[in-house]
Amino acid sequence: MARYTGADCRLCRREGEKLFMKGDRCYTDKCAMERRPFPPGQAGRKRPKESEYRLQLREKQKTKRMYGMLEKQFRSYYELANRQPGITGENLLRLLETRLDNVVYRLGFGTSRDEARQQVRHGHIHVNGKRVDIPSYRVRPGDLVSVAPNAKDLLVIKGAILSNERHTVPSWLEVDVDKLQGSVLSLPTRDQIDVTVRENLIVELYSK
Repeated sequence: MARYTGADCRLCRREGEKLFMKGDRCYTDKCAMERRPFPPGQAGRKRPKESEYRLQLREKQKTKRMYGMLEKQFRSYYELANRQPGITGENLLRLLETRLDNVVYRLGFGTSRDEARQQVRHGHIHVNGKRVDIPSYRVRPGDLVSVAPNAKDLLVIKGAILSNERHTVPSWLEVDVDKLQGSVLSLPTRDQIDVTVRENLIVELYSK
């Protein structure tokens, strides 16, 4: 499957805010946003011309990069959200939040979504006791997400748990750190999704 292979910190600089794509590094002075808080490239320091389209595009790009996907996949999520009853923007964020890789990250088993996605692909994550290696797998209320028995001693997972002090598990999830497992209590509502995204701008962009 196609994926972005460039520098993650470059994406944060392009969007003008931390997307927390590098785990613990994002909280240190080594973070690119701390050292160079302007867009990459020769014109990075120039003040861009503001427009309605630019605001909408940047919000879409930021959200797409935050959850680690390319345009075709992100567009398919929007179309699915648009077909569902309710508010399209909130539906979109709910679909993105209930991806398995994001849930693993939210539970604190990975320091970033990229790291959580890798854990899923390598078969280190079980859902209801069964191995699931598809990062886009959508969890449902009542699902039990756990670290596979043969992966509980992995340094990457132990390191993520140790870094968990700055990580807040959302209220729609419940985690048992000792057992390395978490439960999906419900589908998230907008006020339970802690992301700096103005989803209405994404809807406006795709509705044109």
